[in-house]
Amino acid sequence: MAGIYIHIPYCKQACVYCDFHFSTTHKNKASLIQCINKELKMRKTVLVGEIIETIYFGGGTPSICSISELRSIIDTIYNEFSVSETVEITLEANPDDLSTEKLSELKSKGVHRLSIGIQSFFEDDLKWMHRAHTSSEAKRCLNDAIALGFAEINADLIFASPGLTDEKLIQNLTILTDFGIPHLSCYNLTIEERTQLHHQVKTQQITPISDETAIRQFYLIREFLQSKGYEHYEISNYAKPGAYSRHNTAYWQGKKYLGVGPSAHSYDGNTRSWNIRNNENYIKQLIKDEWPGEVEILTPGNRYNEYLLTGLRTQWGIQLTILESEFSNEYQSQKTIFELYLKDQKLLLRGNQLVINPDYLIMADSIASELFII
Repeated sequence: MAGIYIHIPYCKQACVYCDFHFSTTHKNKASLIQCINKELKMRKTVLVGEIIETIYFGGGTPSICSISELRSIIDTIYNEFSVSETVEITLEANPDDLSTEKLSELKSKGVHRLSIGIQSFFEDDLKWMHRAHTSSEAKRCLNDAIALGFAEINADLIFASPGLTDEKLIQNLTILTDFGIPHLSCYNLTIEERTQLHHQVKTQQITPISDETAIRQFYLIREFLQSKGYEHYEISNYAKPGAYSRHNTAYWQGKKYLGVGPSAHSYDGNTRSWNIRNNENYIKQLIKDEWPGEVEILTPGNRYNEYLLTGLRTQWGIQLTILESEFSNEYQSQKTIFELYLKDQKLLLRGNQLVINPDYLIMADSIASELFII
């Protein structure tokens, strides 16, 4: 089983915190969609023999695309790949794009899972973030999506942002749980270079939230959502039983995926590849029948590090038998550190699984990095 990720690199406007590859100029969108279809055909051998169980439209803002543009990509995938009858097709979307008519068309064309960028229900937060939607639009689109029968919905929220009090955070979570949204992604605001937020912090226009506040809000979210029946199955992700994102879960569990579109990454177990982060050059190279990307052959150390980084972020952790069989040399060289973390109870051994102690979950990436092979 494998997945396909499609990167749609267009947005209406730039959010202050975003460092993903996107453009607010849409003049080449039709040509780029054609090139995405061409890349899918060109690179289908990457997943030869695999059944496609997830298709994920990310970005950028994929909901900017017309129904015909999205359907052309889905049709190409069905024509070029073996697709599971129970495939999960996810569309990342912003509330302002999801009119009742658009939602109805999406559902009729095969998109049955939505990942909606809510971020906050407070107008001051949305204005500061430079989001294109309002709080009322967010609530309206959730109502409409539920009424039209979308059972699989994710909502994104941001925490540890300037001005977000614990009280406002709980109100955001309460609104979403009252709607019955089955999956929530709660992201700690990070200050990335090349963003407006980075400039605002550097020029002292904004004072970033303290680490203490970020940690407190992380565990506040966890406690609140678990009390509402959600499972904390990955550092940033919560789901009602059975409502996990199949696409992202496959990524964390090391399954193969093909990424198409500018800046998209792919992984086949032995190699990682990535496309250039430039829309015009992406189009130019594909017009010349050239794939606009690079490939890295992963060493055993690379694969071991990635296994730790992705696995330790989840409730399933990593398997001791896999460390001992597939990564024996790497594991043995770091075994002293593993034993130290087990002694300190930052790592817990549950049968065959090594998992991070929930009290240290927010440190998952740093714990994994201490176990890396350099």
